[in-house]
Amino acid sequence: MDVTIEKLVDLLNIDLELEYSAAIQYINHSAVMTGAAYGDIIKELKIHANEEIQHAMILADQIDYFGGSPSVKVGKILTSRNNEEMLQQDLDGEEDAIKRYKLRIEQAEQLKEFALAQQLRNILATEQEHAMDLKQALGR
Repeated sequence: MDVTIEKLVDLLNIDLELEYSAAIQYINHSAVMTGAAYGDIIKELKIHANEEIQHAMILADQIDYFGGSPSVKVGKILTSRNNEEMLQQDLDGEEDAIKRYKLRIEQAEQLKEFALAQQLRNILATEQEHAMDLKQALGR
């Protein structure tokens, strides 16, 4: 798992693009999701959108700090008109983010970039909370 700081910056840029797309996807899903039973999760999705934007800002700052150029590309955005499908799309994205951030933390620690690892831990904790919210909304 040898990684250089340059490679880590490239990987963080991919994470950044996926944070952008997660925020947009949450905004879309919270707008089109319907039904009284989904009122609480709709509010939660709006909070998630803001938290994903915060993650993007943290990543952009870290990328810049390490001499990279923060990406302005946006990752893939999934849409649906089915509430359950939207929630599953969001959960799949969170589970992917959790895997990626666990790996990024290991990579940052290998490079002895402990402050970066701590920032990534904070992001990871929020992503895990998002996954828990979504699993609960899906009845799991």
